[in-house]
Amino acid sequence: MSLLPVEDALASLLSAARPVTETEVVAIGNAQGRVLARDLASRLTHPPFDSSAMDGYALRAEDIAEIGAIVTVIGESAAGNRFPGTVLSGQAVRIFTGAPVPAGADTVLIQEDAAPLDGHRIQTRFVPARGRHIRPRGQDFREGDVVLRADDRLDAGRLTVAAGMNHAHLDVFRRVRVAILATGDELLPPGSTLGPDQIIASNTLGIAAIARENGAEIIDLGIAPDSKASIEERLAAAQDAGADILVTLGGASVGDHDLVQSTLVGAGMVLDFWRIAMRPGKPLMVGRLGDMQVLGLPGNPVSSLVCGLLFLEPLVRALGHLQARHRLAAATTAGPLPANDKRQDYIRARLDRQSDGSLSATAFERQDSSMMQTFALSDALIVRAPGAPAADTGSPCTVLLLRDV
Repeated sequence: MSLLPVEDALASLLSAARPVTETEVVAIGNAQGRVLARDLASRLTHPPFDSSAMDGYALRAEDIAEIGAIVTVIGESAAGNRFPGTVLSGQAVRIFTGAPVPAGADTVLIQEDAAPLDGHRIQTRFVPARGRHIRPRGQDFREGDVVLRADDRLDAGRLTVAAGMNHAHLDVFRRVRVAILATGDELLPPGSTLGPDQIIASNTLGIAAIARENGAEIIDLGIAPDSKASIEERLAAAQDAGADILVTLGGASVGDHDLVQSTLVGAGMVLDFWRIAMRPGKPLMVGRLGDMQVLGLPGNPVSSLVCGLLFLEPLVRALGHLQARHRLAAATTAGPLPANDKRQDYIRARLDRQSDGSLSATAFERQDSSMMQTFALSDALIVRAPGAPAADTGSPCTVLLLRDV
């Protein structure tokens, strides 16, 4: 079977993605990052009354048509404690930001433009336009206005306006459920005492982090030994938990000890494709088992993480009603790069921000797919297309951002 180009593999994977339809009600304080399941209309009008935008004096514009006009202050209006009366000709009310504008007043003279006189009077130093510094009732939104829409992701601004519309609970789509299964006789969880032929199963944590960062709920299936029965048991657990995606780590090739693919196919998985024209990450497996999508990632940590960013992240976002995340950026190479072969290459690199704001990418010398440290130290992956010619220092390149720089 020929190697599938990265772009074709991703398109095929996402073509089968069906966004979740089940919803749940959550308290607004727990809704950060969730996605609205339906349009959200306001339950009130905001502001609920004409209010002052500044500290100053509420009065009638006709009474201060000229600089030097004098009016008498008859009371005070504060936020939460309005002035109960009416402003008549020649009168003013001391007012504070957010306070209701009293009846009869149509303008706010800011305090810097008012000179205090004796006898509770002020003299104007400026002539504001009628309506100045007044926020009219309903300026922001009115009761019944649809302000947020289904599929809006709830960030700081949207949560603020949802609360301002007097919603204490929100209807959101449930989280995408991602079941993660590490496989291999050699694997032990972090914190274990290792035998002579054993290693720590580190991939699960990184892949879970990628899924969580994109709104998923994690179902940790643990570590399955290299046996068909053990894999089948974990598969049943994923199905019982209602997983939308099953991610397997390692064992997806066709060697004597690679049992994941054959076991899943035996359980009914339709294998869409495996083996991608990319480095690292060639032994990637994609399939479907009923309503559950299956993503078999390589066992090497860096290969697993790269494939997680390229394939798991967009799949989780597609299922979770989130727009695709744009990680690609333009940069220049800080050193020469050799010509590339037939596989798309993802080279770990450090980024430096230049004085003009542009990015310079320095590739790490060693790129072995088992080396986790270089991935942790990397800011980006330099993307090298299949057959790309050698690049000199300062050549333009595309990078896949791993973190903000």
